[in-house]
Amino acid sequence: MERFNESLRIEQILRKETVGGVLLMIAAVVALLMANSGLADFYFGLRDIHVGILVGDWEWEISIGHLAADGLLAVFFFLVGLELKREFVSGDLRNPRAALVPIVAACGGVIAPALIFTLLNAGSHPEVMRGWAIPVATDIAFACAVLAVVGTWLPAAMRTFLLTLAVVDDLIGIAIIAVFYPSKFELGYFIAAIVGVAIYALIAQKNREFFRNRPTAAWLLLLPLGIAVWAMMYQSGIHATVAGVLLGFTIPVRLTRKERIGVETGAISLAFAERPSLAEVFEHRFRPVSTGIALPVFAFFSAGVAIGGFEGYVEALASPLTLGVILALVAGKAIGITGATWLITRLPGVKAGMKWIDVFSLAVLGGMGFTVSLLITELSFGISGVFADQAKIGVLTGSFAAAIIAAVLLGIRNRHYRAQREAESVDSDDNGVPDYFERDLRTGV
Repeated sequence: MERFNESLRIEQILRKETVGGVLLMIAAVVALLMANSGLADFYFGLRDIHVGILVGDWEWEISIGHLAADGLLAVFFFLVGLELKREFVSGDLRNPRAALVPIVAACGGVIAPALIFTLLNAGSHPEVMRGWAIPVATDIAFACAVLAVVGTWLPAAMRTFLLTLAVVDDLIGIAIIAVFYPSKFELGYFIAAIVGVAIYALIAQKNREFFRNRPTAAWLLLLPLGIAVWAMMYQSGIHATVAGVLLGFTIPVRLTRKERIGVETGAISLAFAERPSLAEVFEHRFRPVSTGIALPVFAFFSAGVAIGGFEGYVEALASPLTLGVILALVAGKAIGITGATWLITRLPGVKAGMKWIDVFSLAVLGGMGFTVSLLITELSFGISGVFADQAKIGVLTGSFAAAIIAAVLLGIRNRHYRAQREAESVDSDDNGVPDYFERDLRTGV
């Protein structure tokens, strides 16, 4: 029953992320069209508009483009934090043996792309090497969208593997951003941010019923505190999206005994046994904000790059930076994830649980970087400039190529599993038992 519930949960996540992937694609296409048309001046002017707060002699300002990357994307990372905590507490990652293969695969999918990018750009401009982490990410929304569209008959094990891989990949990406891409570190602001996280956690933990039963309470009480934590983290020099992850970690995932077991006139009742946790409630309420607003707006302001027509695109592809990102995403992810999975399954008792062609297909799908890759591009080279534009072209091209190749491979496997499922359902003697299972009963296999 527990495995069935986990399968249903993964199916729900895939459906939600499919919507997010479609909206991301639309936003990215619109941005590219505007950046390479007569609307280019309007697009880049809008992206570079600065907004801010002025209180007496104190002033704080940020561009619209950076606000989308540093601010709105924190909503997405808040949900990532919720999902990470859920996986560690009650999902696949709570079982080290079951989680070992996708965890190692995710690590391989980070190391191999980084090495390929580094080797291809070793003799380039020193600043180019700041982009070594651009191809290490997997965009869960895009990847799940492709899997949901072409993989309707694929085994549940493949979906679980992809989701766990993407979750671990997100965790590694967050760690890379926090460790390798900080600006000037301000200890005072960082301490203030951590204190804010602790207060946020205390309020969320002690008032579960209040926030569960009053949908507006989180917006009125937790959101202002979350914005304050975000601002302190931003000022500390650590990328502000890390604040979203930390705040997501504070939300309760398990039900308390009081929530699980209700008391009615002195008798124990199981009326609350199936109640969703506060983390599930928050995910249900806030995912539309992330899917429908935060991610598309981020994609709109980050994916817009002036390519310069066909000649400009060809020239960009000749750049080691662009080529390094593309090959790292397409080949690096495929080699890293498949190779790491093969190595870890050499250990006694460790199995992939899938055909190797299925592992490779999902590994290719892991090359869809996009969201986090674009974010690391801006952290590496800024929101605009020659290197930033070349890296963005690499991210967009590599992600698109990985999607196409993976869609073809997964489409072939999907047809195979569909035919297999149809063959297993044949009941030639109409006795209510498929021939496939009758054969097993006769042979004892």
